[in-house]
Amino acid sequence: MPRQLRARTSRPNYASLAAIGDEEDLKTSPPKPSFDEDADSGSDFAPDKLPEDTPEDLQNGSEDLLEVDKKEAEEAPKRGKNQTPTTTTGSRPISHLPSITGARPSHKAPPKSQSAQASTSKTKMSTPRAAKMYALPNPSVHHRHRAMPVFLRKEKVERLDAPPTLFNPPTIVSTNSITSEQFLTDRISKAWGYNVGPGPVWNIMEDRSCFKEALEGEENQINESFRRPRVHQGVEVKSGWTRLNECDAARYLPTDAVLTDDGQLRPPAPVRCFLGPHDRQTRVEMAMFNSHATSEYMPGSKSFVFNVGSPAWGADWCPTYPDDRPCRGYKHYLAIAPFSSRSHSPMIGAKAQRPVPACVQIWGLQAKRGNAPQTDLSLEGEMKCEMVLCLESGPAFEIKWCPLPSHDQWNQVHMGEHPRKLGLLAGTFEDGSLSVYVVPDPEDIRSKDDDPMRPTFVHLPEPLLRIELEETSCWSLDWANSEIIAVGCTNGFVAVYDIGHAVRTGQGPNMLPTHYISIHQCAVRALAWIRIPPTNGSGVPSISDDPTFLATGGYDGLECLTDIREPHGNIVNRTRDVINSTTYSVFAGGPIMIDHDNTVKGYSVSPSTLGRGHVLLEPDGPVWSVSASDYHAQLAVGSADGSCVTTNTLKSTRRGGSVPFFVHKIFQLDYSRKTGEFRMLDHFLPQETQERSANSNRKQAKKDEPETSISTGVWPPEVGVHRVTWNTGNGLGGAPLLASTTGSGLCRVDWLLGRWIRNKVPYVNVPHMRKEVDDMMDEDSGDD
Repeated sequence: MPRQLRARTSRPNYASLAAIGDEEDLKTSPPKPSFDEDADSGSDFAPDKLPEDTPEDLQNGSEDLLEVDKKEAEEAPKRGKNQTPTTTTGSRPISHLPSITGARPSHKAPPKSQSAQASTSKTKMSTPRAAKMYALPNPSVHHRHRAMPVFLRKEKVERLDAPPTLFNPPTIVSTNSITSEQFLTDRISKAWGYNVGPGPVWNIMEDRSCFKEALEGEENQINESFRRPRVHQGVEVKSGWTRLNECDAARYLPTDAVLTDDGQLRPPAPVRCFLGPHDRQTRVEMAMFNSHATSEYMPGSKSFVFNVGSPAWGADWCPTYPDDRPCRGYKHYLAIAPFSSRSHSPMIGAKAQRPVPACVQIWGLQAKRGNAPQTDLSLEGEMKCEMVLCLESGPAFEIKWCPLPSHDQWNQVHMGEHPRKLGLLAGTFEDGSLSVYVVPDPEDIRSKDDDPMRPTFVHLPEPLLRIELEETSCWSLDWANSEIIAVGCTNGFVAVYDIGHAVRTGQGPNMLPTHYISIHQCAVRALAWIRIPPTNGSGVPSISDDPTFLATGGYDGLECLTDIREPHGNIVNRTRDVINSTTYSVFAGGPIMIDHDNTVKGYSVSPSTLGRGHVLLEPDGPVWSVSASDYHAQLAVGSADGSCVTTNTLKSTRRGGSVPFFVHKIFQLDYSRKTGEFRMLDHFLPQETQERSANSNRKQAKKDEPETSISTGVWPPEVGVHRVTWNTGNGLGGAPLLASTTGSGLCRVDWLLGRWIRNKVPYVNVPHMRKEVDDMMDEDSGDD
């Protein structure tokens, strides 16, 4: 007897069991709705449709901003073909299921007329969006947002009336602040977008810093000495310091990675580097403490290259008081903290047991002495190592001077027993501590019998203030003003200390933080104060109070904004990369951080655009360091591929305009593994940033690939640019100076100035631009 199959029984209808609809509704269920991509997508970020006569550049701008939304809208139907749409009435989602006993419903898309009717129906269907793990305010911004200032300075400020030159007094005139009126904010911010040079345009630089120590007064705000007064005048160099000869100081200096036959350390080998134009470079050997001006090999260049002996993670310019600068010929001091050797690799969170010999080098950029003509000293400068601080705290991970001038007066002869101080230098060191040292003045340490070409070695056995945490190590730091310091720790916490009383009295041990906040899950490497005063309940800024906002980035890939008055951080962005550096740009209106794929991105802290950001540039390698200035809108970036680049943070908001988005490569360091020689290239042509669009054709993108710069993903560690820093403490005359350190021990100082596009000043001239004179000029006179 043949085998018979049992009769097929009907399956239970789960829709009826759930009381979603009755039998008749299920039999007469409407077809599956489709989504018309041309109709409203339902995205909160999607701007309104533009009319057909809208200019092409505005249409393209809106398309670029909707790049992420359109990608999600295209992927959503593919991900959720069987997902049910949700009505906008706020009720629970309703799913109309077809009868399983009937024919299988067709998946063919309905005609366009049907989709158009669905889009205009009473119950509007919205496309599903990918869920985000965090939410930010969503203002109606249809283009690249303009930088919105957070702190509004109404008083007059200073600007340059002539191009600045090194070692010469700047020509200063009074002018209106960029934030004194909304009209000036829009006009001057727009004028900054016309800068197409590697550095700032000197015409419109101004000091936009804000410190609670600023002296109040109606007429005093014009002078820089009142906005940046001298602080810590009663602090002296701590007793116990001694001078060392070069033989005794050798154990504190960088050494070679290879020991001698008898197991002794030896000085690092000279660095062989090619300098000059690409087609006729000169091979130069630089031993430790040697320096060269690039004008020796490339006429007209205003850069200086010097060797500190080993890789350096810490570098910062020493602030000086305006009235004391002429006493030393407008000399600039630069502190650099090298590692103990080129093979030194610090371990995160591992504390070294003291004493650990290390050093911090104090370099001076000054006018070259000799038979140089006195007419133009700007081309006759030299970098010289003035002093070496021999410390017992281990190599420094990061060092920063007190942001306000803290040195003693230079305009009188020193007759005291103790040397004058150059300033207060804070750093995080390998022993896990945050230490603040009082650096003696090199002019008082050096004797007349010393070799002027060699540095003076000073041993500082103990810092003025040492802060240690038992459960973690200090990893990064930043000053809010002359008294408040924030420290990023290796356990993900951020500690805030008020060191004002401890510095004045010397009572530093067992000091507790004022705030100890858990923000990240691992080490906090990037840390920057947002130097704006807090506001009271009426919205009036309290200028005499300390800042309360911090921007942090960690090895967990999180980028956070934190109000220290709240016990938690607010996530701004997530990425799978390590956040090595962050900085606060007062011109960009917020912190500048690192996004995925080596992208440098700026975020806004203005309430109306909080958390909004846009890409500034994309270096060819992982980013080591970023730096912004209080005097101008240029951003400096150092990356692992050996390049140091700058760009303008106040780019034009119009895509497709006549002003290009330039990225300037200041120099590129290359290394040959076969010969062990370096090559430093500069004078690169500017590279235009390509704006990515969601509507761009992939074939066209592949066709344009050879025109873009393609570099390898593997670089020698010796070429990485570990630290870049603008000179933000020596007035408008020193603002164009940029210092950078590399993994080879070679460091560089560049004098960078910008230029207007087509060499034409917007709005006729600067007095008209800043409304220093009465004019009837229309605001659109500075358009493209």
